[in-house]
Amino acid sequence: MINLCSQSPSFVHLEADFRPKLTHFDEWMALQGKIFRSVKDRQTHQLMLDGQSIFIKKHYGVGWAEILKNLLSLKWPILGARNEWQAINKLNEIGIATTPLLAYGERGSNPAHRQSFVVTRDLGDIVTLETLCASWPIRQPSPTFKRKLILKVAELAYRFHANGMWHRDFYLCHFALQSSSLHTQDLRLHLMDLHRVEIYNQLPMRRRLKDLAGLYFSALHIGLTRRDVLRFLKVYFQMPLRQVLKQHSFLQMVAHRAKQLDKKFQRKSQAGVAM
Repeated sequence: MINLCSQSPSFVHLEADFRPKLTHFDEWMALQGKIFRSVKDRQTHQLMLDGQSIFIKKHYGVGWAEILKNLLSLKWPILGARNEWQAINKLNEIGIATTPLLAYGERGSNPAHRQSFVVTRDLGDIVTLETLCASWPIRQPSPTFKRKLILKVAELAYRFHANGMWHRDFYLCHFALQSSSLHTQDLRLHLMDLHRVEIYNQLPMRRRLKDLAGLYFSALHIGLTRRDVLRFLKVYFQMPLRQVLKQHSFLQMVAHRAKQLDKKFQRKSQAGVAM
């Protein structure tokens, strides 16, 4: 990794195999492309740079009001792109595929007005598990493919949590496969949208519960059987099924929270249709 402009108050990190002509923080923040997402304090653009498709997520500072709102809600505020940068590096370290990191930069010491960006390589033609599994209730995949995919998700979730990582948006829409791999033996899952990831020395059980509930909520209506769920849990807990079933209280809490999320989602959907 190469550090440019390392002196305070701004710096830019480039991955070793990435050599764009841009060197200064302002040049990166000035990049424009197709806007994929835009909210009050950040934007994500897709564009071509040095012959390759990239995404740049630019953070403009959250402001003191947002910081105070989070702290009063007992939540740690997300101040910029650093979270995602650190999460990508951690995933690379533990062998979980994600969006390939190309560059990161930040400027400013004031936490409310700190600017930052993270640049990742476009994964190309991918399909999220939310999209892939949407047709399962009507058109079930082959048992072999379904079993293989469930085991891949379980292995990823186990490794992710075993290394102290909490996603906070652990839904099927943030798991993706290369479309070209769907008819091969190599189903390489990518975990995406790492904006809110937190990393602990050891993941607290309540954080694990929230991630698993989010994942289960997003899979409630794709036609999973009890056997499918047990197959996932056996791999996730890395123990025989009889031992998994002893986690009854924890699993009940996961299911309860998932159903609460589902009810909330259905209410919002119905309100949107009514409008």
